[in-house]
Amino acid sequence: MQLTTHPLRRRATVSVAALLLAGSMLATAPAHAAPAPLSPTAAAALAADLASPGAFLGDDGRMVVTVTDAAAADKVRAAGGVAKVVKHSAAQLDAARADLDRLARIPGTSWAVDPVSNQVVVTADSTVTGMKLTRLNAVVARFGDAVRVVHEAGTLSRLLQGGDAIYGGGYRCSLGFNVRAGNTYYFLTAGHCTNLSASWYTDSARTNLIGARVGTSFPGNDYGLVRYDNAAIAHPGTVNLYNGTSQDITSAGNAVVNQTVYRSGSTTGLHSGRVTATGATVNYAEGTVTGLIRTTVCAEGGDSGGSLFAGTVALGLTSGGSGNCTSGGTTYFQPVTEPLAVYGVSVY
Repeated sequence: MQLTTHPLRRRATVSVAALLLAGSMLATAPAHAAPAPLSPTAAAALAADLASPGAFLGDDGRMVVTVTDAAAADKVRAAGGVAKVVKHSAAQLDAARADLDRLARIPGTSWAVDPVSNQVVVTADSTVTGMKLTRLNAVVARFGDAVRVVHEAGTLSRLLQGGDAIYGGGYRCSLGFNVRAGNTYYFLTAGHCTNLSASWYTDSARTNLIGARVGTSFPGNDYGLVRYDNAAIAHPGTVNLYNGTSQDITSAGNAVVNQTVYRSGSTTGLHSGRVTATGATVNYAEGTVTGLIRTTVCAEGGDSGGSLFAGTVALGLTSGGSGNCTSGGTTYFQPVTEPLAVYGVSVY
């Protein structure tokens, strides 16, 4: 629009009193309110509505939703989020995952969408060599830079060993979260643990019974439920921080990419890290598990089933991974919201 000098000339004839009155009115007029920051739950819902390739927590604490066009970016900003325009659509990434699911379920591999890099990231452990690696690379090559392969040292496995903490079937695992349904109390742990025994104990001699397994799911999922049958055993709704204190857990939620999280387990105690993906597929030697949380948190054998949490919010149960807590590694977690819904129990 072309500007002229006419409005300025007309304003010069307005009285001082009128100017003061106008200034007062402008000062008291309400400003247009900016949208509230987008919450993780709202970001996930918006991403689904826009068929977004993904969402993650930005370094500044604001939720970022990835989009492939300007119109979708405007909707994200209008909702109070940060929009990141990316190259690969959700349909492209989903197609890559579908081909991997169909053609590359090789023990020692895993994959998940990384919304930060806008790629499907495939990990391959040290056992993926020779013909297995050739097969994996042939599938990955179909999708160009929409898929990236990362090679990890060590062996991807369930984190399970004989030892101490909760015992069953000659193995040691870690308790995840205490839960309840009405006045009946249970605990959640990994399904690859509860598959091994119908009875669970507090001691390696198996003299102090906790209770009986009432549900288990592995592979496909990785969760199980054990009932407290021994009234003498306390079952507070807390997580052991391994420093003489505990963290109260009051709710359950879903992990967010880039979120800082903590893991508690009977072998290595408390460790922290960052969420790098959700909805991950992991191919263990015993079978495939889908929908897992991938993190940079370390873990070792015996930490299986242990708690993943952020503050007072329960997030997951330790499933498996590669590496250790000396050199670091990648650990996967079963989201806790699924078994809570399946078994009709809640944290407290």
